[in-house]
Amino acid sequence: MKVRKFDSAAERRNFIDRDSSKVLLSFFTSGMIWLLIGSTLAIIASFKLHLPNFLGDISWLTFGRVRPLHLNTMVYGWASMTGAGVALWLLTRTLRIVIPIQKTILTGLVIWNIGLTIGSFQILGGYSRGMEWLEIPFSSAILMVVGLVPLLIASLTMLGNRASKHLYISVYYIIAAFVWIFALLLVAYVPDFDTTVQGGMNWWYAHNALGLWFTPICLAAAYYLIPKVTGRPIYSYSLSLLGFWTLALFYNWNGFHHLIGGPVPTWATTISIAASVMMIIPVVTVAVNHHLTVVGVFKRVINSPTLRFVVFGAMSYTFVSLQGSLQALRNVNEVIHFTHYVIAHAHIGMYAFVTMVLFGSMYYIMPRITGNEWQSKSRIKWHFWLSAVGIILYIVALQIGGIWQGFLMNDPDIPFLEIVEKMKPFLESRSVAAILLTTGHIIFAYSYFKIIKRDSSEKSKIVTQNFGD
Repeated sequence: MKVRKFDSAAERRNFIDRDSSKVLLSFFTSGMIWLLIGSTLAIIASFKLHLPNFLGDISWLTFGRVRPLHLNTMVYGWASMTGAGVALWLLTRTLRIVIPIQKTILTGLVIWNIGLTIGSFQILGGYSRGMEWLEIPFSSAILMVVGLVPLLIASLTMLGNRASKHLYISVYYIIAAFVWIFALLLVAYVPDFDTTVQGGMNWWYAHNALGLWFTPICLAAAYYLIPKVTGRPIYSYSLSLLGFWTLALFYNWNGFHHLIGGPVPTWATTISIAASVMMIIPVVTVAVNHHLTVVGVFKRVINSPTLRFVVFGAMSYTFVSLQGSLQALRNVNEVIHFTHYVIAHAHIGMYAFVTMVLFGSMYYIMPRITGNEWQSKSRIKWHFWLSAVGIILYIVALQIGGIWQGFLMNDPDIPFLEIVEKMKPFLESRSVAAILLTTGHIIFAYSYFKIIKRDSSEKSKIVTQNFGD
């Protein structure tokens, strides 16, 4: 690879950002479109839980099809595509190198989008595989796997040709994420498991997709952006390495705690419970590291749009992980299993943590790759508060309702339909939360498309402190 010389670090960064902009904007725009589609599906699915006749005459909009499609569009559309874009940008900054094989990466993105689009229509048509996080049929999923190959090749190429000798902790997380998701998808889709083993594989994959794909990317973003915006180095590099290696060691065992009481060996669920409790180590390590980095500069969290979202997400990571360790215990699982509590827990991970960190990352990255500033502070504030209040309402309503639901279902004298009726107010709160979140997404999408469509004559010079960043 030809080495280009630069007069300053700023010149290098600007060149790399300009060179990477086409690839990154392609990933971000794809993610944004899927976010809007997924948000619409979320509202439809939520309303159906307390208004079962809503769109009830349309077979392809039944709850059993809309809800899985919402999950897949948000996971493989919004979060995966945006997360991949954020990861690539972080690699350009930490390794000080341009993105290689850009045309191949863009071809992979097109193939990925084709696979997800075909898979979406297959789910709506009733051809789901019936396994959470793995609903898309093999014929479409294989296209998504193919689309990931260029990302894996590019990340390893960037690592091998890096201009920076030192490997920052974010690099560990990102390279591992690209390797792990590729391996996870191959194991989940290629072998043909029998019914019992299939259940174990399903939750092994579903849990690891969050913990070994989205979590590393978002922790990498937090580890880069928190020190960058505060102007302070990460508190402890040794702690960051401890957090990474313990995540790699313990997380991959966690999925079987979803099968407590199921037709799987007791030793398998026991090991999973133990590993879930051991996750306290990487979680507390990351939390302490982030907290001690921002001690004394909390005003930056308030003033910076990037930190506002990223710190909210980092705090949610601590909360959802410690909560996960707790609910893996058998006596707790007896109450919350099969309840709305678990749905809320999943949304803390995928929304309060992953999505909020991705929002914050985009607020930092977009001005640097477009040469344009965000046009409105007020829209950013509305986006943050609608997202924060919406997800908090969602979590509180469903987790309080879910715990009550669990105790009611464990009482054999209470009819199931009576429990369903008691849950309606909590499900209505969920719909209100969905409307708040979707409104925030629309505001964010409007700001996003405004920043990428501004005429070059209107471009502003990149301000080092982007609204406080």
